[in-house]
Amino acid sequence: MTDSTHQPLPQRHFNRLHGPQGLFQLPSAAADLILLGDLTGRYATGSYSRLGSDGRSVVLRADRQGAAEHGHRITAAIACHVARAGGSIDQLTQLLLHPEHEGGRHTRNIALRSGQSRALDYIRRVLASASDAISSTTALGSRHEAYEVLAALRDRIETTPWRGERGRTALRVLRAHLNFAEIAGGPLHHASERQTAEEAGVSRTTLRVVYETVLRPRGWLRRLRVGHGREGSTWYLGDGNIPGHGGAALLSRFRSTQFPPDPALGEWTTPETATTADIDSTVLGHLMGHDAFAHHALGSAALLIISALHQHPVQTVAELVGTSSVSRATTYRILNRLADHGLVHHTGETWTLAPRALEGFGIHLPDAGNGRTPAQGWANIAEQHGTWGIAARRKDLHKAERAAYQQALDRLSEHRSKAVVIVRDGRQVLVPVPRPDEIPPTWHAPDGRVLDPVTGRPAADWRVATDGRLILITPSDQRSYDELAAAHAEALSEWESVA
Repeated sequence: MTDSTHQPLPQRHFNRLHGPQGLFQLPSAAADLILLGDLTGRYATGSYSRLGSDGRSVVLRADRQGAAEHGHRITAAIACHVARAGGSIDQLTQLLLHPEHEGGRHTRNIALRSGQSRALDYIRRVLASASDAISSTTALGSRHEAYEVLAALRDRIETTPWRGERGRTALRVLRAHLNFAEIAGGPLHHASERQTAEEAGVSRTTLRVVYETVLRPRGWLRRLRVGHGREGSTWYLGDGNIPGHGGAALLSRFRSTQFPPDPALGEWTTPETATTADIDSTVLGHLMGHDAFAHHALGSAALLIISALHQHPVQTVAELVGTSSVSRATTYRILNRLADHGLVHHTGETWTLAPRALEGFGIHLPDAGNGRTPAQGWANIAEQHGTWGIAARRKDLHKAERAAYQQALDRLSEHRSKAVVIVRDGRQVLVPVPRPDEIPPTWHAPDGRVLDPVTGRPAADWRVATDGRLILITPSDQRSYDELAAAHAEALSEWESVA
């Protein structure tokens, strides 16, 4: 989000990218990245290192692997600039394959190693991914703009009706992601499923259901990259505005079940609740992790009613039905349940929150002798409903799952053969190891082909390299057999010369 720390290129360099074969609109930061490359190292973070199997130590990647990932990030950033400016695939190709553009070094290396067609396919894939990314994202020039986007998103979430149990659960999950985004400083953030489930106070199974049925189809959330190991997934918060998906989201029980008994009397053609809501999602975000709001306790409906009453302190049941997006029958049931715990007051037809309700403590009502026991805190409510300790047990389960997953990664890494290298004149040379793919001479056929031992005929997809080992030729290979054999011979010759 920070501004560039180096001076932009002179105007004569900027115009080079806007000629007949370039782009008509390109910011100076993009021009710097194309012509000079990643001078500040912004795209190098995490490219040359990774966490070890213990999750704490840092393991350096091979120079070629790190440079390839660093180059890919630069290429993807250039493709996003080109896609946002409305550029074509031909213009991006000319920018990346130009011999004087440092930002296209990675693409030119692919063309040199794997052929021109492989490089063109790579450019097409990168531009397609960039176009898909910018179609649902917003260009942010500063951190202030990022917080303005998050504030607008929070207002949209608070005024969107979340009907049904699944819709209310989706709101809790979305609010958890909004918490992570506010910490990250923008819509782009990182979070794992277990981390989100703990923040929202739901199980991982429920979390995945609302991901697939509500949040992702409606455009509220996009997973850009799946997490691995101790790295969480990369997410981007959307505005929930997907063309062709008007009206309510894909929620369960999106309209009330209380229909008139006879169609002749006329059925409701619209949902019982209003089309707009008005809640305080900050209150919801603070309370949703408590055991008192688990599914078998107060539930998500109580969260919405409390958030709506905090936004507008005095409301009737009819008003609460609209502001909380909770059906009338459920609203009555939840209000009575909250009143039993001393969390709300009922005066005539209006309802208000108790003075210390948001602190988790009820107060003694005047009619406390009628069998109603005011709550002394959220823990007391959870104990009364038998849900106390659910959050702690969920965290313990997730901790055990993380440990088991890490042990599985450790066992997998132990089975991998360690590469043996020697350092010769300051460079590393790979030591060839015995391989089981050497074939007997009786299987050799003319022109480097391989005889199938079952049929006795030459196999079309296999060849024999100069070192006597099998090479699988697939349609995706852009290099010929001679080029593959030459690479094998070069590696073997390099080792023999060193040895």
